[in-house]
Amino acid sequence: MNAIGDIMRTAPVIPVLVIDDAAHALPLAEALVAGGLRVLEVTLRTPAALDAIREMKQVEGAIVGAGTVTNAAELEQALAAGSEFIVSPGLTEPLGKAALEAGVPFLPGTATAGDIMRGLDLGLTHFKFFPAMAAGGIPALKALAAPFGQCRFCPTGGISAATAPDWLALDPVLCVGGSWIAPRGKPNRSEIEKLAREAAGLTT
Repeated sequence: MNAIGDIMRTAPVIPVLVIDDAAHALPLAEALVAGGLRVLEVTLRTPAALDAIREMKQVEGAIVGAGTVTNAAELEQALAAGSEFIVSPGLTEPLGKAALEAGVPFLPGTATAGDIMRGLDLGLTHFKFFPAMAAGGIPALKALAAPFGQCRFCPTGGISAATAPDWLALDPVLCVGGSWIAPRGKPNRSEIEKLAREAAGLTT
């Protein structure tokens, strides 16, 4: 099983996916992996999400995880569906402990110094910075990361193809999360593969 740091270094962008129809999952994953983005975050925001994770797991090379995991029950459901990593919008002690006990790579959301300190108390050093733009953008993350040199981040929320390179230029940033590569709805395979290839070509 990959550690979360290894997963974050796999590609510069993690597509954040909202899937309404599980039938879209396989072609979507195939297009993203073909474009060079192997790490796929399926958000648990729709009834189709868990089935979508199961479908995407069939794609060779794909590393499929669950996002928007907010409690231990959702963590269990995500793991039962085959999730290889877990992403949450925030960090609570019960969820953090449940993820650690499960031994699954875990990327909890943080927006404040207190969030990061709570994670460090649990032994975590890799975090999502969320919601990246609404929480103050690049100046906020620079200020937040300064006292926590051991920490690495995946900013997510409001990041676009145009702004991703600015985030990736920051030393504490290993990757960014973005929804621009695969908009919600029926996937346009050729367009998604093109956008994935462009995103995979960004450098950190």
